[in-house]
Amino acid sequence: MAAATAMAMAMLAALAILVLVPSARGLNRAEFPPGFLFGVATSAYQVEGAYLEDGKGLSNWDFFTHTNSRGIDDGRNGDVADDHYHRYMEDVEIIHSLGVNSYRFSISWARILPRGRLGGVNSAGIDFYDRLIAAVVQKGIEPFVTLHHFDLPHEMETRYGGWLGAGIRYVQLLLLRLYFVSLFDEIGREPALHRQKQQEKPFPREEFDYYADVCFKAFGDRVKFWATFNEPNLFTRLAYVLGKYPPARCSAPFGTCDSGNSHREPYVAAHNMLLSHAAAVHNYKKNYQATQGGSIGIVIAMKWYEPLTNTTEDILAARRALSFEVDWFLEPIFFGDYPREMHELLASNLPKFTSEEKSLLQKNKADFIGVNHYTTIYVKDCISSPCDLNTYEAYEGNALVLATGERDGVAIGKPTAFDGYYVVPEGMEQIVKYVNQRYTNTPVYVTENGYSQYSNNTMDELMNDGERVNYLQGYLTFLSSAIRKGANVRGYFVWSIIDNFEWTFGFTVRFGLYHVDYETQKRTPKMSAKWYRDFLMGSRPTDQVQTLRADS
Repeated sequence: MAAATAMAMAMLAALAILVLVPSARGLNRAEFPPGFLFGVATSAYQVEGAYLEDGKGLSNWDFFTHTNSRGIDDGRNGDVADDHYHRYMEDVEIIHSLGVNSYRFSISWARILPRGRLGGVNSAGIDFYDRLIAAVVQKGIEPFVTLHHFDLPHEMETRYGGWLGAGIRYVQLLLLRLYFVSLFDEIGREPALHRQKQQEKPFPREEFDYYADVCFKAFGDRVKFWATFNEPNLFTRLAYVLGKYPPARCSAPFGTCDSGNSHREPYVAAHNMLLSHAAAVHNYKKNYQATQGGSIGIVIAMKWYEPLTNTTEDILAARRALSFEVDWFLEPIFFGDYPREMHELLASNLPKFTSEEKSLLQKNKADFIGVNHYTTIYVKDCISSPCDLNTYEAYEGNALVLATGERDGVAIGKPTAFDGYYVVPEGMEQIVKYVNQRYTNTPVYVTENGYSQYSNNTMDELMNDGERVNYLQGYLTFLSSAIRKGANVRGYFVWSIIDNFEWTFGFTVRFGLYHVDYETQKRTPKMSAKWYRDFLMGSRPTDQVQTLRADS
């Protein structure tokens, strides 16, 4: 009976896809609006390498991967990564060869300000990004720059306690001082761990605003798209709920960290990030936007959530999951306060905005919303019925929902190499429409969308990545459908141009359109790179992708 039920569900799912999927035949660039940005994306720590070169300071990820290698699936780090710091010209050439008109990348805060605003600006860091931006612009490609993509100077953690805004007694860091002494001798400075104060200190939003200001001054004449933060909702969850990202703080039942409070700290960190975002946006709009002519926004990680059943409880649970993931950051930015559902469920664990802070947020709305969308999952209500919430899969922002990729034993879509991510193209249309309707038609850029492979696949499987081609085609088809129905979407970026260091997954998964041999750093285009190039140049009907191979 169970097998028959599963088969019936699979048939219904297949039928639904046949009915719901817009036709991909003939999908081409011309279907998208004039001026639409098509691009590729990377982030600093994942590709740059050169982690202590030319005056760069240690970042939180440098410290974390060197002292907690067990937290990385393959025990490796981003010290070299894709060596983009030395190979950026080669990478700009391959980006240009695809025919894209935009390149999204992030700036390493620790490369610009190795010790924050108290340590001075690193001119070599400014010079690197100046050369990178110049190379991109010279190719007619629009730079789309993120200021914080999970990394910040490690000294921000030791001095302020990072985004928690309190001086944490990092006494244990003293025990690690000998491990790093040669590194600090090499760059000619001391981490000053012995000088750490015991009293609490607020994390001044001026630190982020100062960093942003340095970037606006140095690069704003050529950068017309700024994102303050990349996926702060995901970062705070992984860093302060599950303890998977630095500073690795959590509490039971979500993890076994040395310290932390998974029920409160993610919201404190998010609160400080929101106020830092608002300060930077205020600065840009007041002092730079009129003369530089750019725009500034924020990038949020966004799944689409489907109710596990058609009960009212599960339908409300899906809506609640969106509030705790998407609206957590966007409602304060656009309306000045957190969603009602968060106030009701979190009570005193949710920080309060002062009237002045609400005014700062509302008067400095984002010019655009960046949507990082990869997958769709089911959610089940856990208010009216009991759930086991003691698992990673179950946790969706203390929203009291159970998240799952299966219903009656049938997966919501084809699983990928990235744990918990499934191929569900129709979710792209749903999430884009949700954001546009809720946030008054604010311009949207799909700032990340991509497909992961296991690194231990055969070389033929890695290079002839038809599943990635199908993924991109499917998601672009539903994005095109959303635009035809009125969604104000202005750009789309594939994650990523090259295989890279994928955070706690290390080098065990690959998202790139280009394969990277990490021993030689050779970049080789996969089938998907050729498909994306042909799609952008309008030279191949999308229903002929089965004839395309990486070696063709």
